[in-house]
Amino acid sequence: MKNWLLVLLAGFAVALMVSAPVFAHHGASPYDTSKLTTLKGRVADFQFINPHVVIAVDVTDEKGKTETWIGEANSPNVLARHGWDKDIMKKGDEITVIGNRGKNGSRTLRLQKVVLANGKELDPNSLSD
Repeated sequence: MKNWLLVLLAGFAVALMVSAPVFAHHGASPYDTSKLTTLKGRVADFQFINPHVVIAVDVTDEKGKTETWIGEANSPNVLARHGWDKDIMKKGDEITVIGNRGKNGSRTLRLQKVVLANGKELDPNSLSD
């Protein structure tokens, strides 16, 4: 009886440890949330996919060199509630992205706003989401 209980408890402990990463989420910790960065450029890639929508933007710096920045937004489900869809932008579209830059110095942003060429502002976040 003792061995059976020990095996059951050990199995439960292993199942709990294995499932813990499923509940984890990175949140905003990799990004500097104390300031916003604004970039204007052209859409290099737009992926309306889970777990996060990704926009690659080609930005020309002051020296004329093109750099690709990666903007990460919420999930497609959340963005759809804000009026986004897979066709809202396409490669070559001029956009402005505003977001929090990665703390590691990489060319990544946690998107706070996207402005299309026609002036339409897209909100990737909401206090209720």
